[in-house]
Amino acid sequence: MQYRNDRYGNKLSVLGFGCMRFPQKAGGIDLRETEAEILTAFHAGVNYFDTAYIYPGSEAALGKILEQNGIRREVYIATKMPHALIKSMEGLDKLFAEQLKRLRTDYVDYYLMHMLPDTHTWERLKQLGIEAWLRQKQASGAIRQVGFSYHGNADMFCKLVDAYDWDFCQIQYNYLDEHSQAGRRGLHYANAKGLPVIIMEPLRGGRLVNRLPEDAKKIFADYEIRHTPAQWALRWLWNQPEVTVVLSGMNSDAMVRDNIHTASTVAVGELGPKEEAMLQKVVQAINAKMKVGCTGCGYCMPCPKDVDIPGTFAAYNRRYSDGRFRAFFDYVMCTALRKHSTGASNCVGCGKCEKHCPQGIAIRKELKQAKKVLETPLYRVARTVIRWVMR
Repeated sequence: MQYRNDRYGNKLSVLGFGCMRFPQKAGGIDLRETEAEILTAFHAGVNYFDTAYIYPGSEAALGKILEQNGIRREVYIATKMPHALIKSMEGLDKLFAEQLKRLRTDYVDYYLMHMLPDTHTWERLKQLGIEAWLRQKQASGAIRQVGFSYHGNADMFCKLVDAYDWDFCQIQYNYLDEHSQAGRRGLHYANAKGLPVIIMEPLRGGRLVNRLPEDAKKIFADYEIRHTPAQWALRWLWNQPEVTVVLSGMNSDAMVRDNIHTASTVAVGELGPKEEAMLQKVVQAINAKMKVGCTGCGYCMPCPKDVDIPGTFAAYNRRYSDGRFRAFFDYVMCTALRKHSTGASNCVGCGKCEKHCPQGIAIRKELKQAKKVLETPLYRVARTVIRWVMR
């Protein structure tokens, strides 16, 4: 196993164990299979385990397995605070105590604000007293490091990076999302600020392995260097020194062992211009069904009416590559899970964005189409519920 340092010199395994997709059986998590996989990873050197309060049964399963094998002190636990559920610091105290009980520990190594969407939400938490609460928990040793996870565009990500003295951050990033979500710009911005960056969705929820178009599979198969699609995706990430840990939601022994092998044999800089060009061809094959040729550059931003234009188009395109559910999830993340909606319905047709688009996209026209496809009755219900909860 290889390791990269966090902000304070702790050595983190480049492969992290994502605990959202533990093996299941009737009635919940298959503890026996999950334990076997965690121990295989641990004995191979994996020391970073990522869970969350809202992952059903995950914190409790992880805590039990680490305790009964006597390895809690030998690993790092990352878990997350569901900010939408927090109405007071007293309520947060109860929730955090519950997390410690589930995890069978008296401290959390890495504590994240889960899916922190924007600076408005961070300001709400500050008004509740989150900064003093975090300082107290860190002073007592109950929380070692504080960070946030993020789904959304690079502009807001950079603002969140600057909003607090974070110890680390977590973003969705992969070769298909190189210029969407926080993207390469966000990765480099956080790194320049000295923040370790934890990567989630390295395989786009399996999209870069199980649902590749035949043209993309052929590009991989014909290339002179032979790796599986999963290995290429992970190697592309570990090729970048700004990446600290890559999380993988491993739920089979074969997956654990394959990822461990990749993590143990990769090297920064091993992918050259030829490999990058090959992967761009794969991206083009995946995006052949794209509705809008948006590269996520962000030149159209900021929108006077706060429309998240790159985020909307990314979700719109994803509707035709990954299906309705993934598009719905992405669109909710980038437009509804915020104090003020940033959806396509905000557009008033001013045209400011089109003057700056290097791709010459008819943005106003495409936003209307995206609105028809994405702002379904289910989306409108979800947006209303989210607003109610956030109030």
